[in-house]
Amino acid sequence: MLDRKYILENADAVTANCTRRGVKCDVPKLVQLETERLEKLKEAQELNRQANEVSKQIGKAKDNDERQQFIDRGRELREAKDTAQKQTDALEEQILEIQRAIPNLTHPDAPTGGEEDATEQGFGKTPKPTFDFKPLDHLELAERHDMLDFEAGARVAGAGFYFLKNDAVRLDLALQQFAVAFLSDRGFTPVSTPDVALTEILKGTGFQPRGPETQIYSIENTELNLVATAEITLGGMLSGQTMQADELPLKLCGLSHCFRTEAGAAGRASKGLYRVHQFSKVEMFAFTSPEASDQMHEELRQIECELYDALEIPFRIIDTASGDLGGPAYRKYDLEAWMPGRGENGEWGEITSTSNCTDYQSRRLNIRFKTAGQKGTQFAHTLNGTAVATGRTMIAIIENNQQADGSIKVPTALQPWVGKAVIGEAVT
Repeated sequence: MLDRKYILENADAVTANCTRRGVKCDVPKLVQLETERLEKLKEAQELNRQANEVSKQIGKAKDNDERQQFIDRGRELREAKDTAQKQTDALEEQILEIQRAIPNLTHPDAPTGGEEDATEQGFGKTPKPTFDFKPLDHLELAERHDMLDFEAGARVAGAGFYFLKNDAVRLDLALQQFAVAFLSDRGFTPVSTPDVALTEILKGTGFQPRGPETQIYSIENTELNLVATAEITLGGMLSGQTMQADELPLKLCGLSHCFRTEAGAAGRASKGLYRVHQFSKVEMFAFTSPEASDQMHEELRQIECELYDALEIPFRIIDTASGDLGGPAYRKYDLEAWMPGRGENGEWGEITSTSNCTDYQSRRLNIRFKTAGQKGTQFAHTLNGTAVATGRTMIAIIENNQQADGSIKVPTALQPWVGKAVIGEAVT
């Protein structure tokens, strides 16, 4: 969340940023409540001071009557102090409720507007494929090669769940192996994370684990939730910790399952593996100093581009507009892969995103670093980026690499793990 002092000193700018991002936040109300809280806090502190002074007089009382008067007066003052403190705490809760809802600041170069206002920043090295036949979508191709079973998934877990079978399993595991090796070679520490996290960790990373609009599966009668991304667990790893400045940047790649309710996400463009309730993902996460986060963000974007170039997938780079950023992100880039089977004539579909969250998450999670020879600590900056979300990446691989005979070419980089260069034989 934003620093409260910054909000108070820049209330107009914070309000303008909320408007730019399409978020309704009552910043003036926060300022008013903070004024009231400081006044009430001052009152509580003064009452406490008076109570302490009276307490000192008890031992100096001339007689029992005066002693009792001091005792009674001290009790009155402490009761009044407790009341003022409770009022202070209540005001603090109201302030925090508003403060938590205020989104991060927005990079000045990010486009303003909604999803349709995002800007194209460039393309990958692999061009869109040209077919001399009508391309099939990934569900039709998967059915030919017995790679997916949504019907069995629905019988076992409900709509939106599925079984991967045969070459789809090998392709899924190949993507995970490839991404972990790719990132390890670039200085990332591989981490296999828990698939659950405490509510306080989800809130700390900016996710809403409860309420009608949540995308999170919560475990009943516990404070645990299924994670929607390893961003949650990787950020939570250092919750409440203080690092040394020379440990930064700290770069992690997390392997996890991801669970999302995907409420209200039905639609033709969301069919198949594109929008499901569970998938595997390799996530990049970085902790940096404040002055290094912009550079790290560009590095994460470049890594995503290099990775998908290596997978021979056509993609474009998108600079996400302010109204589509999500609360924690200061700036966000997406990669969108070309998916020939999506829509009538093919469409771009999001496969990765990378966000610079500055100190928005670390302030909530209390993640700091200390510089040798300097007093105090600073909040670290946090960044995240998708390396590979296997489901959507498989869509792009299957649809872009289909051949006229119904077979599917395996990208060269994945062949050692898949164990073959082509999935399927000619279909008549």
